[in-house]
Amino acid sequence: MRSILTTLLLLLILLPAPLLAGELNVPILLYHRFGPTVADSMTITTPVFIEHLEYLKKNDYTVIPLRRLVNYLNKSDLKPLPKKPVVIVADDAHKSAYTVMYPLAKKYQIPVTLFTYPSAISNASYAMTWEELREVDKSGLFDIQSHTFWHPNFKKEKKRLSATEYEKLVDVQLIKAKKKLEKEIGKTVDTLAWPFGIYDEELIKRATAAGYTALLTIEARPVKNGERLAALPRFLLSNQDQGSRFIRIVEKASGG
Repeated sequence: MRSILTTLLLLLILLPAPLLAGELNVPILLYHRFGPTVADSMTITTPVFIEHLEYLKKNDYTVIPLRRLVNYLNKSDLKPLPKKPVVIVADDAHKSAYTVMYPLAKKYQIPVTLFTYPSAISNASYAMTWEELREVDKSGLFDIQSHTFWHPNFKKEKKRLSATEYEKLVDVQLIKAKKKLEKEIGKTVDTLAWPFGIYDEELIKRATAAGYTALLTIEARPVKNGERLAALPRFLLSNQDQGSRFIRIVEKASGG
């Protein structure tokens, strides 16, 4: 009996921390666009983004791909997560994701999931091109995923349209985006970030039927053990989240 207890104690000591119940706390950090000055509430200046990356590097955080976290949560990959894991994502595929984020991702060797709405790609002046998206994808650092087809506000559209028209709109936004991205990038698209963070149970049902297996919100809290894959939380960052504010977000979220 004593030998069995000793073995169990050793296993508990050696078991990686994230596998212990209640101890998974992974912040998903959400960015939108970058620039030399703050053009709007979603812009983070390049020096502030560098400050974020330097802090993570110097304080032993490991930026992991979103897909690795998802696979850990759905138990398709139980390989222990590293100590102090962090996920970095960006919404919209803004031009600065290519001109600013991409070079820094290469410099710091960090993976990024880029949530993209295809209607803007190679059309809107503020957005990346398909050639640029394919380039960042081929780097092995960026994973291109869906942000619907043209970033609608589902709450407003539901009020404006009839029930049938609304259902059709939702399906088009979910399915058309997935098909277009898969055609242009040549890889599976199965993850979706809700535009404006708006979602409900019916939207979740339709997204699941469309082939999405992980859905992301903008609820400001860390991902924990047993987290619902249909509503993964993210910290929406602004340029004010620098210095001690950024440290508090990351340390509190990761249990530091």
